[in-house]
Amino acid sequence: MSTQAQRHTLRAGDGREIETMSWGRGAPRAIVQIVHGMAEHSARYQHVAEALVDAGYGVVASEHRGHGRLAREKGELGDFGPRGFQGLVDDMATVSRHIRATHPGVPLVMLAHSMGSMAAQIYLLDHADLLHACALSGTTALELLDPRVSGWTVEGANATVPNARTPVDWLSRDPAVPDAYVADPLCGFALTLESLFSIFDTGARTADPAQLERMPKDLPLLLFTGDSDPVNGMLAWFDVLVRRLRKTGMRDVSTHVYGGARHEVLNETNRAEVIANLLAWLDRVLDGVTTRPGGNAA
Repeated sequence: MSTQAQRHTLRAGDGREIETMSWGRGAPRAIVQIVHGMAEHSARYQHVAEALVDAGYGVVASEHRGHGRLAREKGELGDFGPRGFQGLVDDMATVSRHIRATHPGVPLVMLAHSMGSMAAQIYLLDHADLLHACALSGTTALELLDPRVSGWTVEGANATVPNARTPVDWLSRDPAVPDAYVADPLCGFALTLESLFSIFDTGARTADPAQLERMPKDLPLLLFTGDSDPVNGMLAWFDVLVRRLRKTGMRDVSTHVYGGARHEVLNETNRAEVIANLLAWLDRVLDGVTTRPGGNAA
């Protein structure tokens, strides 16, 4: 059943506007906070949100700084602003707290993709207490992806695809996905170099064992990706991240690797399987969830 998104605006701590979208029907079992990737926007997750709503969840997504309709209107696409990537991560926490305030006692799960999953790794160091669980799609060890170290570029990512038709065939095997991405005025722009490098400068903490100790060890995590995803070096940098999380003592780290899939597994030819597996994981980690005094889910 199609569910129309509702659009709202929140105020960030430094006064900037945060565009949000929400989907839902009735009393939700939990809220899923979707965190989109680089050079895209939240409306691309409409099909994911509809599947979640049909399964009894509410969904809230927000546009990152330098992304979305407001950024385009202001000529700010690709620019995180003076606070860089940290401002983006702080906005995610603002959205989480808003969800908590408007849905007291309802569990909150984060679903973050690509650059959003990098922001989520930083978020978890400081704000994991806001979440019941977190799922990371198309994710990677940040310090290994850093283009100043790896030489990674979007152009190089597409070079991994034989007989590519578009500059972004590396996103999905479904030809409709790169075609729609190329045609979308809110997709495909470049980040400013300052914004790009701020991702990795801010994210350096995620490779620090002392920082990782800050994360609650009982927080359920799901990491899922395609084995042909150039953002994690065709799994090389994904595997590093998984081992790091398990080594630091995280007790519930689930992984799923989809054979042949590229970067956007939620937009892949087997997207129905990917979403079904996400829903099964949500059912497991939310089974038996109760509410703590004060309205936090446990």
